[in-house]
Amino acid sequence: MSAFIEVKNLSVDFDGKFVLKNVNLTVEEGEVIGILGKSGSGKTILMHVLRGTEAIGNVTGEVLYHVARCECCHHVEFPSKIGKKCNCGCNGKYEPFTIDFASAGLHDEGRKDVTKRISIMIQRTFALYGDDSVLTNILNALNEVGYKGTDTVKKAADLLEEVNVSHRMLHIARELSGGEKQRVVLARQLVKEPLLLLADEPTGTLDPMNADLVHKILMKAVDTRGMTMVITSHWPEVILELAHKAVLLDGGEVVDSGDPKKIVDKFMEDYVEIKTEKPTEFGEPIIKIENLTKKYVSADRGVVRAIDDISFEVYEREIFGLIGESGAGKTTTSKIMMGIVPPTSGEVMVRVGEEWVDMAVPGVNNKGRATKYMGILYQEYSLYPHSTVIENLTESISLDLPYELGIRKAIQTLKIAGFSEQNAKDILNKQTFELSEGERHRVAMAQVLMKEPNIVIMDEPTGTMDPLTRASVTNSILNAREKLGETFVIVSHDMDFVHEVCDRVAYIKNGKLESIGDPHDIVPKLMEKEKPKKKDDKEKKAAKDEKKTKSKPASKSKKSDSSKKAEIGKAEEKAAEKENIDINTDGGCV
Repeated sequence: MSAFIEVKNLSVDFDGKFVLKNVNLTVEEGEVIGILGKSGSGKTILMHVLRGTEAIGNVTGEVLYHVARCECCHHVEFPSKIGKKCNCGCNGKYEPFTIDFASAGLHDEGRKDVTKRISIMIQRTFALYGDDSVLTNILNALNEVGYKGTDTVKKAADLLEEVNVSHRMLHIARELSGGEKQRVVLARQLVKEPLLLLADEPTGTLDPMNADLVHKILMKAVDTRGMTMVITSHWPEVILELAHKAVLLDGGEVVDSGDPKKIVDKFMEDYVEIKTEKPTEFGEPIIKIENLTKKYVSADRGVVRAIDDISFEVYEREIFGLIGESGAGKTTTSKIMMGIVPPTSGEVMVRVGEEWVDMAVPGVNNKGRATKYMGILYQEYSLYPHSTVIENLTESISLDLPYELGIRKAIQTLKIAGFSEQNAKDILNKQTFELSEGERHRVAMAQVLMKEPNIVIMDEPTGTMDPLTRASVTNSILNAREKLGETFVIVSHDMDFVHEVCDRVAYIKNGKLESIGDPHDIVPKLMEKEKPKKKDDKEKKAAKDEKKTKSKPASKSKKSDSSKKAEIGKAEEKAAEKENIDINTDGGCV
C-alpha cells in the first residue's frame, strides 16, 4: 500500500497554549486509523487539521497528502492510480501530486482539489435540513456536487439503501431518531465519493443497537468503496472493533501507536475503580407519574404516541434511570417531568416539602414552585460561547455570590463534574469555545449542579465522556446523592453507566413502559428483546421477497431502471406536496 497521508511534527497552539504537539502519523490508502484519547486530548483538533477546510490556531509541521491528480481536469485519486488514464474524456493521465495542508493557503487550488475528496462527520452534530424529507436532504447534497436529472434520484435511492435508511425516505429529518439521523449524515458525506472519511465520535451518543449498526455501515463503506477512514473515539470498544491501527493521544501528544489491543490496554491503565456501595433506604416518593400520555401530530405519520399511558414513582435520594432505544420516548418523559412539555393526558406530580405540585399547570405559583428546586442537563446542551467558564457558572445563571465564594463553589462543582482540581482552576477564565466537546459537556453539567437542586434530570450525561472521565463522574453523582441528598433521573444509552450508577431503571419501548426494576435485571431484557426483532424482520422480509419472486414471471422479477426512477420521482413529488400541506401542523400537540 502507498502512503496516502503523512503528518510530520505537527503542532497547533492557541496563543502559546499547545493543543497538539509534535504529532507524527502515517495513513495508507484503504486503512482505518483509530484515534483514542480522553476528552480534551486533541482528537477533534487533529481531525479539523486533516480536513483542511479552515484555519485552526497556529499550525506548524507538515500535513502531506500524496495523491494522483489528473493533469487535465485535476480530478484526485489515491496514489496507486498514478500513471493510469483519467475518465474525464480529455485523455489525461494521473500524475503524482503532493500538497501540504499545514502551509498551503485556504484558497490554494491543489488544496481545494484534495478537499473535494474528503468528508467529515462532526461530533454531536446532525448536519441536516431539519424541515426537509430524508430524500430531499440527499438530493440537495447531490445537487451541490453537480448531479443532474434522473441520475440524481437513482443515486439518492442507492445511497439511502447503502446506509439502511431507505424505509425513512419520506420522513421529515428532524423526526428521525439519533441513529437514523447519523446514517443520513453519512449518506450525505458519501455523496462526495470520498477518498478519506473523517468520523469524529460518530456514535458517542447513540444507543448500543444503533451504534453497532452505524459501525457496520461504516466498515461496509470502507470495504466496498476502498475508502480510507480516520475515526476518533473515547470508547475503547469502537477502536478495537473498527481500526486496523490505533493512536493514543494525551495532552495533545502521541503517547503510543500500533496494535489497537495494545493501545486500548495502555489507555485503560488509569481507570479509577467505581465505588459500589449504594444506600438501600430511600425517602418517600418525590416524583409521581400516573397514566402519562403524550401525542404529537407528525407531518408524515399523523398522530404519534410519543408516550403511551406510563406510570411509575421516583423516590427521594434515588438515582433512577430511563433506558430504551433512540426515539422510545425517554427524553419526552424527562421534559414533561421538568414541566417543559405539557402532557396530553395523565399527570406528573413533584413533591416540594409536604406539598405536591402538578407540573402541567403553568405559573410561578404552580409548577414554578417545583422548578426552582430542579435542574436539567439537556442532551443538546448549550453554553454562552463568548463568556468564560466562571461566568457561565455564576452570572449567566443569575447566581449572585461574592467573587471569591463563586470561584470556590465553581471549582468544587467542576470537580463533581469530573475535572481534577488543577484542571478546574485552569479552565475558569477560558471562554467555552476554547474547550473540547467533552469539557463543555461537563461544564454544562456543573452549571446545572451549581444551584444545588433537589432533583437533577440528566439526558445522556456521559455521551461525550471517555471511560476514565465517566468513572469519575459516576463516583461524583454517588457522592452528591450521599452528601447532598439529591435525587437523580438519568436518561442514558450507556448501559455500563446505568449499571454503575442507577438504583432502578424503567425500560421504555415505543412509548410504553415495558418493565421497571434493578438495572441488572432490566438491561438484559432490553438487549434480548431487540435482537430477536431484527432477526424476525429479516426472516419476514426474506419470506416476503421469496413469495413475490414465486408469484411473478421470471422475466418481470426485476423492474427496469426507468420504472424505478419514475417511482422514486413520484415519491419525491409526494413528499414535497405533503411537506407543504402539513407544514403548519407539524409538531403540534393533540
